[in-house]
Amino acid sequence: MRFHHNLVQGTVDALHNIFNDGKYADQAIQKILKRDTRWGSRDRGFIAEMTYDIVRYKRLYASIAKASEPFNKEDLWRLTSVWIVLKGHDLPAWEEYFNTPVRRIRGGLDEVRTNRKMRESIPDWMDEMGIAELGNIWDQEITALNQQASVVLRANRLKTDVKSLKEKLVAEEILTTTDERFPDALILNERANVFRTQLFTDGLFEVQDAGSQLIAAYLDPKPGERIMDACAGAGGKALHLAAMMENKGQIIATDIYQSKLNELKRRTRRAGAHNVETRLLESTKTIKKLDGKIDGLLIDAPCSGLGVLRRNPDAKWKLQPEFIEKIKDTQQEILQSYSRVVKSGGRMVYATCSIFPSENEIQVEKFLRSEAGADFELEDSQTLYAHRDGFDGFFMARMKKK
Repeated sequence: MRFHHNLVQGTVDALHNIFNDGKYADQAIQKILKRDTRWGSRDRGFIAEMTYDIVRYKRLYASIAKASEPFNKEDLWRLTSVWIVLKGHDLPAWEEYFNTPVRRIRGGLDEVRTNRKMRESIPDWMDEMGIAELGNIWDQEITALNQQASVVLRANRLKTDVKSLKEKLVAEEILTTTDERFPDALILNERANVFRTQLFTDGLFEVQDAGSQLIAAYLDPKPGERIMDACAGAGGKALHLAAMMENKGQIIATDIYQSKLNELKRRTRRAGAHNVETRLLESTKTIKKLDGKIDGLLIDAPCSGLGVLRRNPDAKWKLQPEFIEKIKDTQQEILQSYSRVVKSGGRMVYATCSIFPSENEIQVEKFLRSEAGADFELEDSQTLYAHRDGFDGFFMARMKKK
């Protein structure tokens, strides 16, 4: 493989922004990719892949490269040399790679194969928490969460169907695979910038992980119902709900961030979803006005995000155990306060993109034992694991109000 100096330099600059300046990986990479208009899709893909890989395996690569934070320029170039060697390529004859100990790099990986914290490149506290929460399956799960995530589309049934969309994508030279477990999903055979297609501009699909696509369906929304998406964010699940409800009924999408709701409004226009209404949560009045009036409540709760590390590998280095403990309080507060909107016989789904029981089953059990949860009963729950199900990790529980 032939390497280009300016592309590796772009990776080094992105890593500096992520590791030393605290920028989010996706934002840092996007900024770098805008730097040179001459870079084609292959060049951009190279920078993104190399950067994400080094972020994902920062602890391992830094150990092999004998580099420590804060990383200086030489350290960052050494991290790229480890990536190139471990990928099985020859190092280019560049000044930055003179006297690189290639044999020691290869041997460095062998030395840590039995040390999960180094091999999977995770903080000590995360490994300890993973063992405490998941026991024997933690080893398989963290390995799976270090794999590159697939690109998955959700066909927008307001405008198309899976079969038609699949055929239209072939015309764009984008090949996809279906999976009967996920009826609206198309999984890309190879990574591609689908956002540049006219199909995306026309609102025929959204990019949404296959596991995430199960959550809205878990609520079993019906056309004509009144549904609330309590932590809507930019609205991926609200759009899915709208499609399943055939634009009939009402979806009330709430969030504490106006910027996210503005993005949702933009996405609803593109998707042709006309039954979504956004409401900014500035006080408890918004919830009180809906007491006992909602057929189905979706709570996609804020969480550690440990189930989606494949998409956000820098979260391993930004997350702290104190945050996870704090977010559990927030999760329970949301369950307690929002559940009041569900009418008798109505449904509520509590979901997270975490795989830890303390954020999932234990939270549901705690809610059901509380005064607010006394009128609810658990109908079903399930956890999606990356190592078993092949996509991101999620939890969902459906409760019915008696």
